[in-house]
Amino acid sequence: MPRNQQVEVEPLSPAAAPYWNNIDDDGLPVEFKRHRRHQKYVLCCGCVTALILILVVVVCVLIFTVFGARCPKLRVNSLQIDGLDRVNWTDIRPNTNLSIIADVSVKNPNIASFKYNNASTILYYDGNIVGGAKTPGATAKAGRTLRLNVTMDILLAKVLNVSRLQADYLAGILPMSSYTRISGRVKIFNLIKRGVFVRTNCSMIVNVTSYTIKHQDCKRKVTL
Repeated sequence: MPRNQQVEVEPLSPAAAPYWNNIDDDGLPVEFKRHRRHQKYVLCCGCVTALILILVVVVCVLIFTVFGARCPKLRVNSLQIDGLDRVNWTDIRPNTNLSIIADVSVKNPNIASFKYNNASTILYYDGNIVGGAKTPGATAKAGRTLRLNVTMDILLAKVLNVSRLQADYLAGILPMSSYTRISGRVKIFNLIKRGVFVRTNCSMIVNVTSYTIKHQDCKRKVTL
């Protein structure tokens, strides 16, 4: 080969990017960090989904258990008659009234508070309406019993017109009955609210000497 003849050299292929170009400042490969971020994202989404499912289950349990048939319970504990000393028994007029102060309990058996509006009560004697009362609204806390003093206006003339009054008075008892309507709302954690309508029919025997409830039987009907 002549000395002045030049040898053709084929160009080399471009060099691959050095390995350290795929390394970040923390010393970890970029692809590895991307994969780890994706895993964290999937894990976070899974946790959020699980919490939502748990919340849905809890809400369903509350709806089908708390809002079942556990209605508030009403009970008349005692009665006190006011105004007997002001009655003219020789001349009782049709508009002559007495006041009966009833100690009433409202028991809330639920794990949620029960807020009710004005309640109305009608008092019966021998099937005749002889009085009534309006009870202002209040809130019965969860699992608590609320005590109220309810004042009933009694139409004395209607009571005296009952034919069996003398016989009942001599026996020392007055069989009476009442009908109470209460509408309210059960509320849990300020998130779940459910309207409640309670109707209560009570039959009771009142002791005419001590003005206490000798026997009481109440039947309730609740509408959710």
